[in-house]
Amino acid sequence: MESLTFDSDDLEVTEDFLSRAYARMRIASATPGSGHVSVHRAGLSSVSVDELALDFEMSYSVSPLGRICLGVVHEGTVRDHGFWGVEDTFGPGDVVLFAPPDLPYTGRICHARYNVTMLDPALLAQVAAGPAGSPPVRLTGHRPRSAAAARQLSGTIAHLRDHVLSDPQIADQPLIAATAAQHLAASVLAAFPNTALDEPTGADRHDAHPAMLRRALAYIDDHADQPVTVADIAAAAHVTVRALQYAFRRHLGTTPLAHLRRVRLAHAHQDLVNADPGTGTTVASIAARWGFHHPGRFASLYRQTFRRTPHESLSDG
Repeated sequence: MESLTFDSDDLEVTEDFLSRAYARMRIASATPGSGHVSVHRAGLSSVSVDELALDFEMSYSVSPLGRICLGVVHEGTVRDHGFWGVEDTFGPGDVVLFAPPDLPYTGRICHARYNVTMLDPALLAQVAAGPAGSPPVRLTGHRPRSAAAARQLSGTIAHLRDHVLSDPQIADQPLIAATAAQHLAASVLAAFPNTALDEPTGADRHDAHPAMLRRALAYIDDHADQPVTVADIAAAAHVTVRALQYAFRRHLGTTPLAHLRRVRLAHAHQDLVNADPGTGTTVASIAARWGFHHPGRFASLYRQTFRRTPHESLSDG
């Protein structure tokens, strides 16, 4: 897990830090002297969430980040933000794409507190696919499709920040890290216009046969203890992500990741039953090992499935 904290009143020091933490950039204060900047980052290899606060007006000119860069404004404004074909101003509550990974951008931050979420563009391909033979999935708009979509994505980012990245012992669990990154990527695609195809093609429907589904289920069973992605499952079944998702909906009434979660829950159940409470094994440690980072949600799902609490299974094991 990656973590960093920065505080400075020196504009030159701040520019050097921001250039190292994000991408090469130039910044300037709108008034003589400089102001205070604070940054706190918590992140994984493919995803990071930064909380930033500036108590002055600062202009910026940033080189391409190479990552998808999202912003959620808490206080203040981001004005005259622009990149190729776009110029906009953002205020409290706005959720935006600052710029595509390959484009520079400019603007002014005015006495603002906001967060910046960055993710590897390759994550989008792990949860969706574009048309056959097309370039990687990309976002085609800088604002979400609706206010509801913006709120949903903002909630996903806050949950990632507060319940996964806030605890290194949780974030360092491979299955939790992979699941959290995929969930964020899926939420980004659900929020922003993009090039991914939502509906299966005729070829996808043709490929969604029981033999393919058996290959996918076998792969999930054999790799449930590993950070599996939807793209991994589709590749193992020799079909597109869309065909895989269509097959699970048609034949099982679920999704590949929901089925993977059920398989992992069964493994967690078996570990709880087999564990010796006298050795210090806890429900939380077993849940985290199988990718469940929220104790309350794990306990609720466990009770729904096994009609008993995780602690009862551990105690009786």
